[in-house]
Amino acid sequence: MASNMRRPIDSLFGRLALLVVCVLLVSHFAWYLLVRFERNQSQTRYAVEEAVFLVDAVRDHVRREPDQPLPSRVRLVDPASADVPPEVPNLPAPLDRFVDDVRDRLPTSTQVRVGTPGKPPTLWVRSASDASWIVVPVQPLRPPRSLDRMVLWLGIIFSAGVMAALFAAWQLQQPLRSLAQAVTRFGRGLPVPPVRERGPRELRQLTHGFNQMVQEVARTEHDRAVMLAGVAHDLKTPLARLRLRAEMMDEAKMRDGVVRDVDSMTHIVEQFLVFAHDGADRSEPVDVDGQCERVVRSYRAVSGGAPTVQTDLRAGAGFKLPAATLDRILSNLLDNAHAYGAPPITVATARTPQGYTLTVTDNGSGIAAQDLINASRPFVRLDPARGGNGHSGLGLAIVERLVRRAGGEWQIGNNDGESGGRGLRVQMTFPLEAVSRATAASESVW
Repeated sequence: MASNMRRPIDSLFGRLALLVVCVLLVSHFAWYLLVRFERNQSQTRYAVEEAVFLVDAVRDHVRREPDQPLPSRVRLVDPASADVPPEVPNLPAPLDRFVDDVRDRLPTSTQVRVGTPGKPPTLWVRSASDASWIVVPVQPLRPPRSLDRMVLWLGIIFSAGVMAALFAAWQLQQPLRSLAQAVTRFGRGLPVPPVRERGPRELRQLTHGFNQMVQEVARTEHDRAVMLAGVAHDLKTPLARLRLRAEMMDEAKMRDGVVRDVDSMTHIVEQFLVFAHDGADRSEPVDVDGQCERVVRSYRAVSGGAPTVQTDLRAGAGFKLPAATLDRILSNLLDNAHAYGAPPITVATARTPQGYTLTVTDNGSGIAAQDLINASRPFVRLDPARGGNGHSGLGLAIVERLVRRAGGEWQIGNNDGESGGRGLRVQMTFPLEAVSRATAASESVW
């Protein structure tokens, strides 16, 4: 999540925003170049039309009223005059195009020249029927300024277009974001309220399908939980009667065997009830380091034959979890390590920049790599011989469900430590916001 915040371009909104800005930038730049080109062309065409019109007007004036003075800035020059500009072979490209366009509009074999540079721009024209050079003024053919009012208007239009497009992209991204958050909660086993169906048709169909899937899964989970809870609850009374009758047996060896079997069955029933429990833990939040120390101390006291349990508690007072959740996690992991691991067993906590970690490791043979993916699946026993002694295949599944319900993540693997052991390593990570949220939810009840 932190990496996504540092890389906004990786989000859908970031990519849509980048696409919108790039498209608008390219389109506005192309439009700006086109307008500049068209304006240059229009300026040239207007100057040509104006020059040709003046030349025709002067010819008509000379033909009809030769004695009348010519308009201002228009004159006739004798061909032998020294003022006649010479023919320039290499004119600048805009001026050369202008001269060619004027020549195309006039009769064939008309001579067209431009005035001397450095003076007001003039056009010199003389056809075979003209006795003198006709000199008319022309508009200066200079390119428009690079920064003018058009750039300002382009900037305003571009900014308005970007804001409108970003708002539309944000509106399109919001339903996807809500759906992605719901999928994340669903993947972590947290309750998922129905997602509002909005946006384009395809997105509404996707959201509707997701809501239906969540409802079906929730209904299936509820039915399974009710079945497990009902079976477990119905078995508790017969088991209690069996234990009472077993303790009344005269033969001690048989009595102890039956009592052990009844205790194993009772433990399995209790695991069923814990796994079937689907409500949030409302117990009082406790300091994880202190509670781990107390649980380990009690575990050593009641389990005389248990392997050595060590602690390495460094999380600090800020790491708090609901008491019932923490007790169930620790008891299941310690029982699992006691049954299948080897000493020493280590319970460790730590503080990281992202949150807190709780780790339980043992020094046994671990789990085969191909079986790690199935280790937390309910009712799955990786070793068929593990079916006895009250083991239901729910211990790690219960731990995973409790960790995810508390807002954390867990990782199970083999611990290749410096001691040479290859025992199982279960590491649970709780982000800072998850710890704060779980603590606040628990304290709101108290």
